[in-house]
Amino acid sequence: MVEINGTVAQGFGAVADAFQQNFEEFPELGAGFALVADGELKVDITAGVADKATGRAFDEQTLQLVFSTTKGAAAICVARLVDAGVLSYDDTVASHWPEFGAAGKENVTVAQMLSHQAGLPYVDQVLSMDALLAVGPIVDALAAQTPLWKPGSTHGYHAVTYGWLAGELVLRVDGRSIGTYFAEEVAGPLGLDFWIGLPESEEPRVSTLEQAPAPTDPEQLALMMQVMGPGTAGFNALTMSGALIALGAGTNPFNTRAVHATEMPAANGITNASSLAKMYAATVGEVDGVRLVSPEVIAAASAEAVNGPDQCLVAETRFGMGFMLPNDMVPMLGPNAFGHAGAGGSLGQADPDTGVGYGYVMNQMLGGIAGDPRTVRLNDAVRTCL
Repeated sequence: MVEINGTVAQGFGAVADAFQQNFEEFPELGAGFALVADGELKVDITAGVADKATGRAFDEQTLQLVFSTTKGAAAICVARLVDAGVLSYDDTVASHWPEFGAAGKENVTVAQMLSHQAGLPYVDQVLSMDALLAVGPIVDALAAQTPLWKPGSTHGYHAVTYGWLAGELVLRVDGRSIGTYFAEEVAGPLGLDFWIGLPESEEPRVSTLEQAPAPTDPEQLALMMQVMGPGTAGFNALTMSGALIALGAGTNPFNTRAVHATEMPAANGITNASSLAKMYAATVGEVDGVRLVSPEVIAAASAEAVNGPDQCLVAETRFGMGFMLPNDMVPMLGPNAFGHAGAGGSLGQADPDTGVGYGYVMNQMLGGIAGDPRTVRLNDAVRTCL
């Protein structure tokens, strides 16, 4: 049995048991889980190995890249600007970012952009990895791009472009890059270990991601090809038409310093479970005297904007203003919960009905874009304890 380290408050033992069972029943390598309830960290546990090659322990100092779980952090940044009165979800994006209004996008609203309705899941031109890391070239390409569908008519997961779109909006409204804004306005006040653009000084703490094993079941393989086969909308959206896998076979670019250092606010957030849990708890209550978003704005941000077939994921998805909402694809703690899952299994969420914040991070990816049986088990255990 893997040794679990950390703290578990009285009454939350079932959560630690579920965490243990994940190591026994799934190919879990290294992971962390945390839960904040009543403004207090009730569960903060880690176990396993952070780096398979060296055997380094996955412990309270370990940081983990969490892919699309980052999108929740970006959504919180935008929500804070709405709270401050300098931005509205009903504003057109072009009213803050004039260049965005090109090619028929002049009426695209902030709400449509955040809820994956803008028709910009990728761009026609194939940009190099260096261009994506520089951020400016992809932002300019998105501003010039003709939408792939009429904005507002349907939705499709903007797997990577969501972050650059939200990031440029934050920059135009606030003057700070989204990584800087997040560090100063969200992570700093709460004392979070969470970065969008990791300082080099923190690099030794980062865990190494392990790719999900290829599916062996013919039905699962067929579904993966339907979603992610070359030339599909899913492939183009998730890989930026192949640029994000261009480092060569067997190399995961998300394990590189270059990807950790850039600001990719849809996909390269680096954090730990307790920081995720505290961040989300501070959207539905106070944590250490800090509340990130007012009840009125978080209610608007977590209200359903779209629900139905996704033009990129070939599945039914639900979104609010940048937040994933619970459905069969991404089960959460309750019907009013909101948050975001990440490729391979990570999940951060808040449940306004119970006032809790939840964070799960891991380095062994399992198949799927979002949702994971490990988090389903943890969800069940949390509900039992609450």
